[in-house]
Amino acid sequence: MANESKQPLLQVAGLNAWYDRSHVVQGLDFHVDAGEIVTLMGRNGAGKTTTLRTLMGLVGKRGGTARFDGREFLAQPAHTRYHMGLAYVPEERRIVPGLTVRENLQLGLLGRKGRHDLARAVDEIAETFPRLKERLDQEGTSLSGGEQQMLAIARAMVAKPRMILLDEPSEGIMPLLVQEMFQLFQRMRSQGTTLLLVEQNVELALGISDRAYIIDQGAIVHSGVASELLDDREIQERYCAV
Repeated sequence: MANESKQPLLQVAGLNAWYDRSHVVQGLDFHVDAGEIVTLMGRNGAGKTTTLRTLMGLVGKRGGTARFDGREFLAQPAHTRYHMGLAYVPEERRIVPGLTVRENLQLGLLGRKGRHDLARAVDEIAETFPRLKERLDQEGTSLSGGEQQMLAIARAMVAKPRMILLDEPSEGIMPLLVQEMFQLFQRMRSQGTTLLLVEQNVELALGISDRAYIIDQGAIVHSGVASELLDDREIQERYCAV
């Protein structure tokens, strides 16, 4: 008897999203398997960020289906994603003013752990981010742009989600920190965290990804193995050039 096909961790079918009358995401079908890094590529305004926001329940008018580990969640309230093990790092980072690095990290565990476990979880995640470990009692918004992005990622990781959606993590960050961040993504995958990535740095994103989907004007126009797309300059120039 043939083996049953493996169920994707995230399965999206017919995903649609609107801002007022503007049909921004138009019938997307894609999937992400457990343990993969998958990148959504395309020019600015193609619909990549809206796709992530729609999956996270942050776009009011939406349609289609999305299943996480077999469970339909698109119509559920936004907070249910957190309890399913789905985390999100938005492009704007959302570091809370007036809170220290430690307190921002603790926000990632609200409703999940007791005080002892909370402190231990923050200490554990700080070991992964040496820059943050040195600044745990510093106000989060006083960090550099790259360090704030690290803090946003650490805050998403602290509750040990199964999957993280990352929107433009390299935006506005110095190259040295970008390299460090993408090495971190590879370590996260090796430790079992699945990543869905939106990223303008095509070479870096494809260099660490397993597969990629190219979005143009709200629709998927191409998909494939990341290493093959990395070598396909014609496709990159046609759909991803800024």
